[in-house]
Amino acid sequence: MKEFLRALPAVHELQKDTRFTDLIDQYDLDEVYLTDVMKSEIDRIRKELLRGNWAGAEPGTEAFIDQIFEAVDRSAAERLEYTLKTVINATGTILHTNLGRARLSENAIKHVVETAMNYSNLEYKLDEGKRGSRHSHVEALVKEITGAEAAMVVNNNAAAVFIILSALARGKEVIVSRGQLVEIGGSFRISSIMEESGARLVEVGTTNKTHLYDYENAISEETSMILKVHTSNFKIYGFSKTVETEELAQLSNKHEDVIFYEDLGSGVLYDFQKHGIGEEPVVSEVLRMGADIVSFSGDKLLGGPQAGIIAGKKELIDQLKKHQLARVVRVDKMTLAALEATLMDYLKGEKGMGNIPTLRDLLVPLTELEARTEKFVKSIQSFGGKLNVNITEGTSQVGGGTMPDVELPACLASISHPEVSAEHIARKLRTEHSPAIIVRIHKEEVHVDLRTVTPEEEQQLLDALKLI
Repeated sequence: MKEFLRALPAVHELQKDTRFTDLIDQYDLDEVYLTDVMKSEIDRIRKELLRGNWAGAEPGTEAFIDQIFEAVDRSAAERLEYTLKTVINATGTILHTNLGRARLSENAIKHVVETAMNYSNLEYKLDEGKRGSRHSHVEALVKEITGAEAAMVVNNNAAAVFIILSALARGKEVIVSRGQLVEIGGSFRISSIMEESGARLVEVGTTNKTHLYDYENAISEETSMILKVHTSNFKIYGFSKTVETEELAQLSNKHEDVIFYEDLGSGVLYDFQKHGIGEEPVVSEVLRMGADIVSFSGDKLLGGPQAGIIAGKKELIDQLKKHQLARVVRVDKMTLAALEATLMDYLKGEKGMGNIPTLRDLLVPLTELEARTEKFVKSIQSFGGKLNVNITEGTSQVGGGTMPDVELPACLASISHPEVSAEHIARKLRTEHSPAIIVRIHKEEVHVDLRTVTPEEEQQLLDALKLI
């Protein structure tokens, strides 16, 4: 063992090997960094020798030196590989939380790249040559699309809820229906956020039924706000009752100092109900019905980047902009660029909205999916291999904690193999292909839903299936 340890080469000797400089050139590395990688690998080998676990070539031989450089090569490649990777989403879940939710439009991506690569007027008024506000870049768009008096953007909708409660209701009472004390992803609860904000929760009604008189009876001199939370991630059916937005707006108007705030969650700027999809309230309609202030997400049904958008009365928005938390929860230039481009497409009407992947995937005609799937299945059959593939009817999911009761009709490619399991196929697609391909498994079959697969990705998927 001592002889083996003494045979471990010195780092400075390995640095003289041409393979050392080759690796520097290959990975565009600093010599110091590659030296650290080499030291780590030699230390790992030393520990394996001491434990008696070394199964490689005998130390001191050329084969041993070869293995050291192979190990350094692998380690450098692993360290320099991004952990945030592109994947192909073949699940049909449009807003897949685990896969990054909404895909950005080409216009949004282009605007982000331009903004990130250059200096910008993020907080500068070009016409006046003076300091400006980053809020201004999307505020005008939000106002025009929603009809709000004013707007601002924070880093997500949970942050929007928090700053609204902190700035407008700290130390005061906020009335909420028990049926709307929701928990969103990551165990974040409305009641907990309210407690952290300093507002005092006043629960009214029951889990399944809350009436207007429940709110009326709860209003006191300490009441600052009536909060309505849109239950976008679950539904209550049967013997249930909720109070509509218009009624709560009228009630708050009777009390001069009571704000009516509606947390809309998903953020719908387009009326999907025209296509028979869901019952999500449109932001402009909620404001038209009398809500003083609303908040909603940017990366869900809106189809933009992660953001929390706040819209409503100017006097309230102005208070939020001046609050100390505004800096804590503000968004960066890339988020603003992506959101600005996304909202610009909304401003152009339905033609512009067709550029937004989330809306496009939600509204794609079933006939188009059927035609694509038929062609896809025929391509797999042409391989002449052992894969069994056929077309089955199914459903796609909206995802992202939105439209929980909505199932979109889908046409699926169902794939199986006589010798390997569906799990084996799914794992192979996920781990042995770049980009990784994520599919669904149902009854020992791999289901591919092309709703969330672009034509370019479709060819990559076919290439991967050829190897199974």
